[in-house]
Amino acid sequence: MLSDVERERYSRQIRLFAEEGQERLKKKRVFVAGAGGLGSIVSLYLAALGFGRIRIADCDSVELSNLNRQILHSSSGLGQSKAQSALKALSDINPEVEVEVLQEKISEGSVDRLLQGCDMIMDAMDNFPTRYLLNCAALKRDIPLFHGAISGFQGQATTIVPGRTACLRCIFPRAPPAQTSPSLGPTCGIIGSIQVNEALKFALGRGELLEGRLVLWDGLSSSLDEISCERNLSCPDCGHLQSIGRGDR
Repeated sequence: MLSDVERERYSRQIRLFAEEGQERLKKKRVFVAGAGGLGSIVSLYLAALGFGRIRIADCDSVELSNLNRQILHSSSGLGQSKAQSALKALSDINPEVEVEVLQEKISEGSVDRLLQGCDMIMDAMDNFPTRYLLNCAALKRDIPLFHGAISGFQGQATTIVPGRTACLRCIFPRAPPAQTSPSLGPTCGIIGSIQVNEALKFALGRGELLEGRLVLWDGLSSSLDEISCERNLSCPDCGHLQSIGRGDR
């Protein structure tokens, strides 16, 4: 049930999906992988929307070069762990939401423990080896993975539902070369917002998800394009899963 404070806080969105929809969000437990550029946008909007529990894992500290896009953090927090900086910012945004932060690296040895009890995964990472770990963990747990990535003016996003869509390995069989990409705040804002919008629709059971579609954003032309993505039945990550239809969930 919602409290009177929550009814007031979420009154403008309750007009869209009623108290029942807001209660659905309150029950959700979301894992956010990273508290950087994408993680900042994703976490802030998840908290503002009222997703009930948000768990964030990040092992880095706040640096000056982060602040052009990582809006969870500020100059006063330089040198502080991003996890603790995120906790303070999100608690200020919405104290009604339970925020758990872990100053820890996502690795093969830690990913299962970090995801324990979570309903969905927000990919806010900057490298594909970790993304592949999250992909396999999502498939294993049968929970959705909301992928986002940015580089300069360009960004991409898709929604992965185990057994129903192409997984991340299907879409990207090989990791792109590792590099430090240029990063812009507006690109993080657009892609992160798309990811949260997808998570919102999934939680509510409304709308059409980015299933089997990779959205490509080009900030220089202000254009969105789509690439169709089909499951690879020989995929080493998801090929063993039985295909299910949209009506099966």
